Amino acid sequence: MKLQSSIEYLMTYGWALIIIAIALAALYTLGVFNPPSLANPVCLLPAGLSCANYFLMPDGTLTLNLVQTTSSQINVTGVACNAMNSLTGMTPFQVSIPPGGNATFSVPCWTGYSNNPGYAFQGYLIVNYTNTYTGFPHSVFGKLLVKVS
Repeated sequence: MKLQSSIEYLMTYGWALIIIAIALAALYTLGVFNPPSLANPVCLLPAGLSCANYFLMPDGTLTLNLVQTTSSQINVTGVACNAMNSLTGMTPFQVSIPPGGNATFSVPCWTGYSNNPGYAFQGYLIVNYTNTYTGFPHSVFGKLLVKVS
């Protein structure tokens, strides 16, 4: 009788542990343990520039539709996307954008991170441009949170 009682005890807790393991595996598959993947995508740039549309491909290429709202035309000379707030990885461009206009850029954004769809990349977006009216060059730094699509 004691043996039967102990075997029933082990079987009951064994099934409970199996159910808990399956539930944890399902939560891991859904990405619950990667909190940034639950956040909404964000692209924050200083006044005068904004992101109209952007997405990150599994190969690390960021496609970005950049809108400029300054009072004069600008010439975008480079765009970079990286995990550090630095000018490394700048992709050169020569694109003129009129006031209120936009342009689309594709730049390599990152390496060494998970390329699984749904993974969230958090880093920086850097845009170099020259104001055609004043001739002054500018570098603007923005924050980027985007999911791999």
